[in-house]
Amino acid sequence: MSTLQSRRRELEDGRSRSAKSPGGEVSYSATAVSGSGQCGFTLVEVGVAMLILLIALLGVSAVFAYTVSYNAGNNSRAQALAILQQEVENLRSAKFTPQVRDASLAGGTHATKVVTTSSGGSFSVDKTVDDDPAVSGTQIDNTKTIKEISVTVSLNRPTAGWQTSVPTTVILQRVRGN
Repeated sequence: MSTLQSRRRELEDGRSRSAKSPGGEVSYSATAVSGSGQCGFTLVEVGVAMLILLIALLGVSAVFAYTVSYNAGNNSRAQALAILQQEVENLRSAKFTPQVRDASLAGGTHATKVVTTSSGGSFSVDKTVDDDPAVSGTQIDNTKTIKEISVTVSLNRPTAGWQTSVPTTVILQRVRGN
């Protein structure tokens, strides 16, 4: 009888023995070999492992999709802030003296301006100039020496999510110069 056959018989009987090897002791177990002498995983075990792996990958893909959406929202907000900064700089550089007043500082609600970025984003810029901020509402009075200007930039075609509810607004005041 060969060594392999005697080893198989020992394993089928449920016995375990140790064999000396150059690296130390090796333990044999009866659970590693089936009655036919073949080792491996059953089809059910492989199916369960694949199901667990699929669930984990679905979770990772959902997080990845959320991250892409969130980054697109941050990009839109950065573009809106850049447009807002440009509009505010234009308003701050406008002339507001007793002799000269730029049309951009005229009191009232100005027409909505649409700005398209180089990446294709379309933003609406709304501007309101209040000639008397001490009184509620928007006043139009060219004799006043202070103006309160409100500029709002919003994305025209927001995607679903937080982009729809976050227009960017700034309120600044200008005092007439000499």
